[in-house]
Amino acid sequence: MEERVSAEMQPLHSELGEDLRLPLRNMVQGLREVVSQLREGESLWKSEDFDLQFFWKTLGDCFKAISQEATKLSLTFSKPPLPSVQDCQKLTADFQKNILNLTTVYYWLPKSQGVTLRRLVRDATIDIVEGVIQLLNVILSTPLQSLSQDQLTSTGVVWEACDRFSKLPKDNQVAVLSLMSSSAAIVEDALEEMEQARRADNPDPFSDIFDDADSRENRDTYWSETDKQLMAPCLGLVKAAKACLKKVSGAMKTHGKVDSLQHTTQLDDLGDITSEISPSVDELVLSLYPPMNYMTVQMNAAKVASVLNKVLEITKSSHMCPESENSWLQFLSGAIEHNMDKVKDLTQGST
Repeated sequence: MEERVSAEMQPLHSELGEDLRLPLRNMVQGLREVVSQLREGESLWKSEDFDLQFFWKTLGDCFKAISQEATKLSLTFSKPPLPSVQDCQKLTADFQKNILNLTTVYYWLPKSQGVTLRRLVRDATIDIVEGVIQLLNVILSTPLQSLSQDQLTSTGVVWEACDRFSKLPKDNQVAVLSLMSSSAAIVEDALEEMEQARRADNPDPFSDIFDDADSRENRDTYWSETDKQLMAPCLGLVKAAKACLKKVSGAMKTHGKVDSLQHTTQLDDLGDITSEISPSVDELVLSLYPPMNYMTVQMNAAKVASVLNKVLEITKSSHMCPESENSWLQFLSGAIEHNMDKVKDLTQGST
């Protein structure tokens, strides 16, 4: 009782006492270790005993519980009186128990359900734990006054991370498709950006960056006629990347299955290789800005072509490619080869 009265009599603007800081600091340290383990840990569940429906229900309950615990923690330290040391210890212990429950349920998910799916669930779990760490650090560093903007923001970060549960893909097919959709959006943006720059009447793609015309006297900011010729097949490769993602996604929606380890693994293989498309496209598009280095452009174009050919090869050998899908595979393969040959011809002899 005496300890509680002492806590209530603390000045409004005082910072947390050392006795109250200790359980919060211990929790921060413990959660940092949890994050480290999450990045490296393996599933503990046997594939044949796994119940996917039960997993999602239990995981959802964990996300909801942590959102509620974050609210409770934030409100406890938003205004006087401060909690007693015992109350603070109980609060952090309950919070840690809920986070332990969350991580335990995540570890239930076996790789046989899909590496891509497991990675997305792991990232969502890590986002929550890191959000809680951020909230704890804000509470530790903020004087006791009222619910500060930083504290509101940090609490909101945890809420948002918990709310993402409803948006998580519920099987590996949907997980891979979601990643491919993100890649397609990046490729679309890169293509649109470069086509707009090429269509502009001014041959200087940096004209909207510099205000002073004299600062653009350097011809290195302009495309030469040869540069423009080389851009055409390079953008042809980017268009092939866009079409490839669209067609493979369509085949996956129509024919993709998660009914066996082999089928699930094939989805993961496609997810891994298609994730390389947007970074390779970005590198190619960036190398097209003046001054062009033709060897760099050729190397980046070859990287895009290589990734796309691997995507087509993996798709063709998978369960997602019945005979009805062969025509677009052949068309895209020919388009990739045609544009890459033109890039080689136009960069021939460059050093």
